[in-house]
Amino acid sequence: MLSQKKFLSRLLIALLVMANLSFGATTGWAQSETALPGPALHQNITELEINYYLSKMSPEELAATLKLFRAIQVVKGQYVGDVEGVNLMTGSVKGMVNALGDPYSVYMDPKMYSELMLETKGSFGGVGIVLGVKDKTLTVVAPIEGTPAEKAGIQSGDAIIRIDALDTKDMALDEAVGKIRGPEGSEITLTILRPAQEPKEYKLTRATIVLKTVSGKMLSDDIGYIRLSMFSETTGSDFAQKMTELEEKGMKSLVLDLRNNPGGLINESVKVASLLVPKGPVVSVISKDGSRETMQSTMDKPTIPLAVLVNGGSASASEIVAGAIQDLEVGKLIGVKTFGKGSVQRLVPLDKDSAIKITIAEYHTPKDRAIHGKGLTPDIVVEMPKEINKDDPQDPQLDKAIEVLKATAPTN
Repeated sequence: MLSQKKFLSRLLIALLVMANLSFGATTGWAQSETALPGPALHQNITELEINYYLSKMSPEELAATLKLFRAIQVVKGQYVGDVEGVNLMTGSVKGMVNALGDPYSVYMDPKMYSELMLETKGSFGGVGIVLGVKDKTLTVVAPIEGTPAEKAGIQSGDAIIRIDALDTKDMALDEAVGKIRGPEGSEITLTILRPAQEPKEYKLTRATIVLKTVSGKMLSDDIGYIRLSMFSETTGSDFAQKMTELEEKGMKSLVLDLRNNPGGLINESVKVASLLVPKGPVVSVISKDGSRETMQSTMDKPTIPLAVLVNGGSASASEIVAGAIQDLEVGKLIGVKTFGKGSVQRLVPLDKDSAIKITIAEYHTPKDRAIHGKGLTPDIVVEMPKEINKDDPQDPQLDKAIEVLKATAPTN
């Protein structure tokens, strides 16, 4: 008598042949993650290869896998219209990831995947909003500086309840991102809800969003200012260059502005932190099995006095930098509580055109504080005025940072 797994392996092979499905799009991730030998799997899947995947499954998972292939056969064989088997498998993958209930884990189709690749390289088409989910509501983490969204007055913490005529209540995060992005010059209407206010429509014209992530200047003879808008591929090196430039102009202390910085690439945030905090831990990444990977600062020169500006739009990688500075007591956080996104996503390609972005870990600060869902509370809480006069803009948070740095300056 055949064992259950042997029976299932032969049945699955038969079902695959009958369905004329390629298995490569759904198993390429496992091959790369487990370092199986040999080329990527395609239509010529073997019993040995299927047995490998079956060996990783519990009896309940085996039964569910069989049910999946039976369902594919029912739909493919009996649905009144034309059915593409590959589309069924793609839908299965999307549903599998959605079943996690994690807004930051998502199946990325070719359009989403290519847009993400453009974003990390520094440009994409849209209105300039970084999105998150808070209290199960689609929420603006931060508008990007100089973009249509920022110019229209969209703010960190705004709830987006409609995209054009579409209700966002049950909309996946990356689906919302895909709908907001589009060609330069095209229009979109976002309906925004703020506490104790009526919903308001914002009609925006999409533009090409170019991410210049580092800017800076001298505020006085010895106080420098650097603004980081997010962490993209060149942020670490651009920040180092800006630090050198300001030091050559006489900088002895620094205001680091992380307000409305929604995060980005973790390794770039560690590069930035390495120029600000002493040698040692910057952030620990805690995986599902409890294992810990600690990323280190390699700085071997004295730190300079720091004041770090944060707000509700400071999230993810910017919270890594702010958390390390606060825990290691090399600077003061000034502003209001940060967003609280402390989860780590890995992008796992399924093939050359699609991928799964999946939450694999949470990060902790050097003092082992978890940030996800909690955020960072500043050392000095300073609120911004609710209404800002563009002709006479006030920035009490920046004013407080300058005051703090002047108080720490050595006297002659």
